[in-house]
Amino acid sequence: MPKKKLDIIYEDKYLIIINKPSGILTISRDNRNDKNLYDEVKEYVKKQNPKNKIFIVHRLDKDTSGLIIFAKNEKVKSILQTNWTKVKRYYYAVVNGIVKENNHLENYLLETKTHDVIITKDKKKGILAITNFEVMEYNKKYTLLNIEIKTGRKNQIRVQLANIKHPIVGDKKYGNKERMPLCLQAYRLEFLHPITNKNIEIEIKLPKKLENLIK
Repeated sequence: MPKKKLDIIYEDKYLIIINKPSGILTISRDNRNDKNLYDEVKEYVKKQNPKNKIFIVHRLDKDTSGLIIFAKNEKVKSILQTNWTKVKRYYYAVVNGIVKENNHLENYLLETKTHDVIITKDKKKGILAITNFEVMEYNKKYTLLNIEIKTGRKNQIRVQLANIKHPIVGDKKYGNKERMPLCLQAYRLEFLHPITNKNIEIEIKLPKKLENLIK
């Protein structure tokens, strides 16, 4: 199969924002040769100039699709990561069951030795995860949520929604057994450009696979 082209949503000489497809890692795990987005972006910038480099600013889970930022130098990476709490990040998720009310979720998360993420009441062991969501629409089986995360913890959205008995459709790891891709998309980013100070607002459309579930 021919390799798919990168879905570049925004690019300047300091950073590049990609629409990551579901099913690809942000970066290889434990020095394995896994297919990953970092290698593809690195290959892309090196074709422009062999001296070009690329740096990871943040990550999305393998099965989560959507917007992800890469920096083109260490200074840009450092500025973005230092100010990461000021970056507004929004997701679409289709969850199991009917949700009728907006919600604010605060939980302490703990990663187990088997790399699962669980909710703990022990504040000393866990790290705080904060997620807000609005109900967009629902049918007899599913609900579409508009989510804003205030913290960026591993599997945060997935664990917190499963905890309120509304796991994300396709999330076999956290309680949904339906055989379909994970219905979670990082669809919007808002942040101050680390060099130009321009306000950047990037948004992509709700994917057809999510739209069709909620019709």
